[in-house]
Amino acid sequence: MAQTRELIKTLKKALKVQGKTYADVAVELGLTEASVKRLFSKQSFSLERLDRVCHLLEMEITDLVQLMNEQQQRLQQLTIEQEKEITDDVTLTLIAVCVLNRWTFEDIVSFYNITETECVRHLAKLDRLRVIELLPKNHIRLLVAPNFSWRENGPIQAFFQKKISQEFFNTRFSADDECLIVLNGMLSSQSNAEFQRKLKRLARDFDVLNDDDAALNLHQRQGATLVLALRGWQYGLFRPLVKH
Repeated sequence: MAQTRELIKTLKKALKVQGKTYADVAVELGLTEASVKRLFSKQSFSLERLDRVCHLLEMEITDLVQLMNEQQQRLQQLTIEQEKEITDDVTLTLIAVCVLNRWTFEDIVSFYNITETECVRHLAKLDRLRVIELLPKNHIRLLVAPNFSWRENGPIQAFFQKKISQEFFNTRFSADDECLIVLNGMLSSQSNAEFQRKLKRLARDFDVLNDDDAALNLHQRQGATLVLALRGWQYGLFRPLVKH
């Protein structure tokens, strides 16, 4: 399943590089554009349809697989030491998050109170860490793999849990771009495991939408943070009433 997901991601990138749209794929497959969008979101391409989309791109399925493998050779995670180096400098952390969200050099210095010299210096550090390649005229090329992630329980994750969690929940979640759902119930181990799988699928959907919107201008995108969590827990309020 993971390989299928990466193959579809690679296909979407290949379409974008050639300037092909979902509408073009719909014509090739004889489907509606909405049906094509569902194929991509559910990653449910048949081999025949995949072959026809590759034909639209003037490539073979083997070419697509090779392209996927080349992309997967990119950086998937930093070492603990590298993540710590980033979290030791708040400005570097900010710029790292920006470039991973496809911000340009101009976006960063126009949006934040960071000088061009300071920005270049921090981008050079990310270049040394092989997160990016800093090109002439301060153009930025990401070197990370499509499935790049921060280390589980690593310095970056710990940084955001410590610094951001209180700020994140300091809202009523009543705005149009906010949503808070709190559920409480009793699940079997099997149901808990199934729901965790659903959460992970939802996280992949977020990544897909984030990738789709990466080509938009900065003013067309707004920062969005999603927290998905599930744990066995009893409210501390009720703990004194539990029989021991």
